Amino acid sequence: MDALWVRCVFLLACCCASGLGSANKCDEVRKVFQLRQIGPSHLLPSNPRPGSDLQVCVSKNSTCCTKKMEERYQVAARRDIQNLLQTSSSSLKFLIARNVAAFQESFEALLWQAENYTTTLFQDLYHSMADQAAGPVRELFTDISLFLLGSEFSVDELVQRFFDALFPLVYDHLISPSLSGVSLGHAECVRSLSRSVRPFGGVPGHLADQIARSGVSGKLLLQALHLGIEVINTTDHLQLSRECRRALLKMHYCPHCQGLTQSKPCMGYCINVMRGCLASMAEIDIHWREFVRSLEGLSARMHGPQDLEQVLLGIHRLVRDAVRHAQENGPRLSAQVYKLCGPPSRKPAQSVSIQHSSSRESIPLKASVRAPGGSLANRRKDFLSSLRLYLTYYGGLADQLCASDLASNDALSCWNGTEIVKSYTLRVVGNGIKAQIANPEVKVKGADPVINQIIDKLKHINQLLQGKSIPKLGSLDQIETGSGDAEGRYSGDCDDEDGCAGSGAGEVKRKVSRVSKLSPDVTGNHKHHLHYHHPAKDSEVKGRSRSFRLTGAIWVLGLPCLHVLLAL
Repeated sequence: MDALWVRCVFLLACCCASGLGSANKCDEVRKVFQLRQIGPSHLLPSNPRPGSDLQVCVSKNSTCCTKKMEERYQVAARRDIQNLLQTSSSSLKFLIARNVAAFQESFEALLWQAENYTTTLFQDLYHSMADQAAGPVRELFTDISLFLLGSEFSVDELVQRFFDALFPLVYDHLISPSLSGVSLGHAECVRSLSRSVRPFGGVPGHLADQIARSGVSGKLLLQALHLGIEVINTTDHLQLSRECRRALLKMHYCPHCQGLTQSKPCMGYCINVMRGCLASMAEIDIHWREFVRSLEGLSARMHGPQDLEQVLLGIHRLVRDAVRHAQENGPRLSAQVYKLCGPPSRKPAQSVSIQHSSSRESIPLKASVRAPGGSLANRRKDFLSSLRLYLTYYGGLADQLCASDLASNDALSCWNGTEIVKSYTLRVVGNGIKAQIANPEVKVKGADPVINQIIDKLKHINQLLQGKSIPKLGSLDQIETGSGDAEGRYSGDCDDEDGCAGSGAGEVKRKVSRVSKLSPDVTGNHKHHLHYHHPAKDSEVKGRSRSFRLTGAIWVLGLPCLHVLLAL
């Protein structure tokens, strides 16, 4: 009798313990559900219930989930993965964005220094015409700056325009000097002869060639880095398929329905799910590797006539050589000018007396500066050394997410999609779309069209970086503005509200293509591509009436984006 009583008490205790365990099980699910802000608590059942209405988290046992909870869990699973994608890419995105800003800052510093050298040249060697030469010098570097920013300038034309303006000054002050300047009519006639009499020999053509070669390389480097940011933004906001969303729900939150809130998926199971979900992204791998290597190849070629720093800081020497060539050929030039323009018609002496008494202080020289952080070559070398660490980023992303964040480290207990087991026994498939045919966890129907578009852009930029395709004027912009998402918008687009067009009736209007896109978009805040537009703002003028100092303003406006990224 005593033995029977003991057995009854034991069975009763087991039943009570089982009921309490079930209740406690759902209480734990409720806590996690609220802690992760997945949804309101009233969606949870008070006690375990049959799960016949569930579509993914199906179980033979009673469940702590309802259909509404399952829907909320699916949204949470997708959000969790997208947050992980953005977190995993944040250091790569910041690396590229930081160096885009640094390269632009270096270009700006080099332009100021090169102009300072050229201005100093006239002040020191050709003081009598230094004041009059200041305008053409300023315009030359304005045009070079706009060219580097992406304007559709003919480099030959902008260089020749400078030497056209310089010829009358050289002729009046060095070849046929007098106490009074020539009349405007005669000066204009001399100016019009510049291209036919070629007073500066082959210097204008040589300078134009150097600026074009080095400038295209510099522009191409910046365009490639902007495209790198666009690739990351696109993959950060990858649209997950229905099959992927269901697989993520099953992997992340279906164990919660069984009260297993602390469980994690088996490594092999996680890899199958993530390789299936990121199959299209893995297709980027081969093109991303080529992209990094192509950037290294471009950097290696950026020396001599393709070294922007060397070319810009050598402009003043070529200008000096041009002026000397004109002086050495003075008799020939005088004869040609006399023949075609007649004897010089001089201004009254008193009208130019102030001009020739100008002092060195009439044009304050800008302080000599160096590109911040050392030479451009060293900066490129450091950047590419860091970028090389991300060579296999897209090929190993699925595995990396599982190893570092998602999968279980417990060798004896993990979730296999149905229950807690010691190990995952199904086949683990490879990377890429073709390999997913055998994926037991996720059905992959085909490539993502948005990913295909970004791959096409990578193929295009790789061709340009390798020198297999020669960019024409304006063609670099087309890399970022090809066929886009459903709305046809890309981060490089520019409309009237972006401040890209000049304002004011008194301004000289030039055709500048998408200057705003030189501010890197690093916030990652839209569907596929970021639309990050800044209004035009001149924040650094302070007495420098320089319409072309757009990069400084853009860099200042882009700083908040970098702070946003640092906070990620």
